[in-house]
This record gives sequence, structure tokens and C-alpha cells, in this order.
Amino acid sequence: MYCGSCLRDNALATELLQMGHEVTLLPIYTPTLTDEANVSRRRVFFGGLSVYLQQLYPVFRKTPWIIDRIWDSRLALRVLSELSIKTDPRQLGALTLSMLHGEKGFQKKELLKLVEWLKQESLPDIINLPNSLLIGLAEPLGTILQRPICCTLQGEDLFLDGLSEPYRSKAIGLIREKVRFVDGFTPVSNYCSGYMQNLLGITEEKMHPIPLGIKVEDYGKNRLARSDIFRVGFLSRITPEKGLHVLCQAYQRLKANRALSATRLEVAGYLSRDHRAYLNQIKRQMHEWGLGSEFQYHGTLDRQAKIRFLENLDVLSVPSIYAEQKGLPILEAMASGVPVVQPRRGSFTEMLDKTSGGILTDPMQENSLEDGLYSIYKNENLARKLGQNGRLGVKKYYSVSHMARATLQVYSIIRERTVS
Repeated sequence: MYCGSCLRDNALATELLQMGHEVTLLPIYTPTLTDEANVSRRRVFFGGLSVYLQQLYPVFRKTPWIIDRIWDSRLALRVLSELSIKTDPRQLGALTLSMLHGEKGFQKKELLKLVEWLKQESLPDIINLPNSLLIGLAEPLGTILQRPICCTLQGEDLFLDGLSEPYRSKAIGLIREKVRFVDGFTPVSNYCSGYMQNLLGITEEKMHPIPLGIKVEDYGKNRLARSDIFRVGFLSRITPEKGLHVLCQAYQRLKANRALSATRLEVAGYLSRDHRAYLNQIKRQMHEWGLGSEFQYHGTLDRQAKIRFLENLDVLSVPSIYAEQKGLPILEAMASGVPVVQPRRGSFTEMLDKTSGGILTDPMQENSLEDGLYSIYKNENLARKLGQNGRLGVKKYYSVSHMARATLQVYSIIRERTVS
């Protein structure tokens, strides 16, 4: 899939490189997959197969590094990714704890590989871990390389909440223990900052929120005026927590209770094998409501197809049933001039408060999402105004250049702090 974290990190690295800075973006577990030119290194560290094998079988913790190259190859890891293999949650929990133990975990050999590689390169001024699930690397990397450690926070709470007990509590406990080895954290939203500060016991002085950033100029170039068909869009992973079923229910009520002309519900996003049954159930329900012909799933879209998809929408809604910390598709829709209708929770609230690019609804009121969508449908002037606001707001607050400049500022603060 096109991972939101990979998209964000790759976009940031690309912009910093274009600004003349030296950036080394290292893939962890599997090769990164982005919808822009990928600037990450080809070598993958902590290869997914190696990590898994070392967790299950002690013999793989001692195999020669040259042999490990077989299952660390990009081909092997690509096949692994495409298989969407189900993993026993109990084993997943144990693996998470082992990674959080860092040099004391079963994957110590992988840490040594990373350290040896880094020693052969020009040492960086700062090391940025992509999320707190890799915080087990903070102490050994900081100690061995004598460089400040930064850690991005970008929605790993959803993964932690998916762990069964006692793994969830133990994982959070381990992260809290290792917070002291990180010199600064960069949450991707103010909501993320507050939530993760409480969850992980991070002091406020270590928190430096850096909003997401996208290449605004790439979006909305060929946006058309509203056609005879009103198109409601959904762009995100196809999983229950992203709320596609909630949007479908609101769409059904909209059709049943309001006098609407021709409409469509356009859906796109990554679908894993685990969630095919979820999408099939939605399709069956839409057919039972007599709306099957109005529902279309477009699959996983590359960058150009995604931009075209957004340009053809009249409104976008991703009514996540949890407090989202990122919300990248919301920014992409607004950058395209498409108004959004989002529940008042998580990062959505601050995004729309800043940009005025959509309508916030009450997630506790059943008809609130329906009312928001209908407001866009019945009032073209409102829709146009929100679309304009959104595009200007994203350009002002959520551009990739803004994200890069804010990142450099935070890096400077962290370096000055650690040197002094």
C-alpha cells in the first residue's frame, strides 16, 4: 500500500534535499512505497523476514550476515509485502516488545548491521526515528554514534491499541522508559502532541509539533465545475476504523430523506486481504438499499490517478471512528479545491479550524454527517467557498516547504540543546 508515514517522510526528505541539505532515508522492515519519486536507500534494515525469523527461531540470531542477504533482498521483502500474511497477534505482541528492547531484544544482530553501516557513512548531525515503536534504537544509536536523537510521532497509537494484553501495556511501559533517550519528538499534529504526551509520559519541552506537508501545486490543476452528478468521495485504507461503513450509512439516509438528483459514492484506497470481507459486506448492503449502481471502488491509486480521482469529486469524507492523528487525504482533497466533511475529533478539528476548508460534524449525532454532506450538495456557493478556503489554507499551513522549514528549526533547537 501507499503508506501515509512513508509518503510524509519521503516528501520531507525530498524537500530537504532540494533545499541543499544532506539526507539519508533508510527503509525499515520493507522497502518504502510512495506515489512520488522515492529517495530512500535501496538497502532495507531490520528486514521483515529477518526480524520475524529471529523472533521465532534462535538459530537465525546467529546466522552469518552474508547469508541473511537472501531473505533481506528487496525481492523477498516485496513478495512478503504482497502476500499480506496474517500474523498471530500474540506473536506480533512479543515481536513488538523485542524490538522495543533494542540491543537486549532478539533482533540485536540487525541493530549491529545498522550501526556498522552508519559508521562507514558520514555521520549525520541528527538521527530521526520514524515512530516511537522504534524507540528501542534510541539509546544504542545515541550512545555509539554520539548524535542527538529525534523521534517522529505519527499515529502509532492505533497499532498499540491493536495489541492484545498484556502486550499493549508492556509496550507502552517500555516506550515510556526509553523516552529519556530521545532528545526531541516531532508529532504531526497538535492533537497527536497532546495525546502522545499523556500516553507516553513525554515532557512538554520535548514536544515540537510539525504539521504534515504536501506539494500543494500538484493538486487541483484540472478541477472541473460541478456536473449533473454529485460525487461523494472516500480516500483512505479500506478498514473499519476509517469509517467507510459510516459514510455509506450517511449516504443511504441522504438518499432516503432528501430530494437529491443523480449522485455517486466514489471510493479508493488500499485493501488488504484481511478486509476484503468488510468491503464485500458494504457492497452487499449498498445493493440491498438499492444503491449498488451508485457505489464504485476504484482500488489503490497511483499519484496521477489519485489526483484525477480527487479533482472529480464534489465533496470528500473519511469519517474515521477513532481520533485520527494524521489525516493526509483530507489535506489532499482540500488542496484539490474539494470541500471536506469530517467528524470533530483528532487532527480533523485543527485542520479545518486552520483552513476553513470544510464542515465539522458531531460524531455522536447520527444525522450530523448526513446534514454536512447535504449542505455541500444544496449550496454550490458554500461548496465553492469552502473549496477555495481549503486550497489557500493548505498552501499556507500544510505545504511541504512549510514542513521542511519547521523540521530544520526543530533540528537546530535539539542540536543546540544537546551541545549545551
